[in-house]
Amino acid sequence: MPFRLEDLRSAASGFRKYATEELTESRARERYLKTVFLCHSHKDQEYVRGFITRIRENGWTAYVDWLDSTMPEKPNRETADRLQARIRRMDYFVYLATPNSSSSRWCPWEIGFADGVKKRDEIMIVTTTDYSGHLYGAEYLELYRNIDIASSGNVAVFDPNSTQGTRLSSF
Repeated sequence: MPFRLEDLRSAASGFRKYATEELTESRARERYLKTVFLCHSHKDQEYVRGFITRIRENGWTAYVDWLDSTMPEKPNRETADRLQARIRRMDYFVYLATPNSSSSRWCPWEIGFADGVKKRDEIMIVTTTDYSGHLYGAEYLELYRNIDIASSGNVAVFDPNSTQGTRLSSF
């Protein structure tokens, strides 16, 4: 079952407890947290905060470029180089599929790059749905694993075309 955008918006309130905790990659690995490069639209900051809250509850942490104070203020070649390096270093590449990410200029570039440097099992799509039931991310469902909500209510990873998922915390 896809994430409902309104549920991600609600979960964003829990982000504060994670935002104050600076987690470097090495510290995340010391804590045995899985690391994720989170591909998203900058217009979706509230959804991003909600998604980070949900995955942190399951032992995962995400890199988000607009939370990185070392990124250039205006995107340039250095931005692209840094994003490529992060995509390579993170355990997983996760694409947050929303109405905004499908129209983003950077999201297609990021997933295209990830597809060329990551193993297929290291790329995952977060499908979402809006209040009217419109599904976002469906175009990628058969290519990559999905991070969705299992029937139990837990966040889980599903292989393409599978109805049986593995809890994110067990992954």
